[in-house]
Amino acid sequence: MAAKEPRRVDDLDTLKAFGHPLRMKLYRALYVSRTATASQLAEQVDSAVSLVSYHLRKLADHGLIEEAPQRGQDGRERWWRTASEGLSFRDEDFRDAPEKVATHAAIGRMSFEQRAEMYRAYLDSQSAWAPEWRSAAFSSEFLGPFKPEELALLSKEMHELIKRHTNAARAEQDSGDTEGRENVALHIYGFPFRQ
Repeated sequence: MAAKEPRRVDDLDTLKAFGHPLRMKLYRALYVSRTATASQLAEQVDSAVSLVSYHLRKLADHGLIEEAPQRGQDGRERWWRTASEGLSFRDEDFRDAPEKVATHAAIGRMSFEQRAEMYRAYLDSQSAWAPEWRSAAFSSEFLGPFKPEELALLSKEMHELIKRHTNAARAEQDSGDTEGRENVALHIYGFPFRQ
């Protein structure tokens, strides 16, 4: 069973293993579906099954994903799941060497680009969503004069709130309440800037 807490990735080899665009997409797709086969994931990311299988094995080699209990009739097909409830990458784990700093920054940029790509796809297809989804979707920007400890507290409280709502929604889904549910992306950034 996947751990209930995010895994803190604090070594360069695992960070590099995760830092491939297709692997990042596969991890996200697997996180959303909770369990899937290479064939199912290949459809979602529009890639060849053999290529997806290769990248899944690389993620598994670093403990980011793991085999899930078999489902279905075909015992030949491997089922996968994430090995934890998400991943966390912290600056303090990668600031002691130039290669670590550069790799951490590159992964952060790649992650941001993939998130922006998801939001652009929503904006491009927004009119195809039902009115209640268009009304519920949001984009906000808040600007405030925080100290580091205040921003850290805000982050902690926001993560706790989101986790509580996500766990409640998953419990409802697991109990059979699937009508009208969609996957929802919520991207949050909190960072200092100067004008």
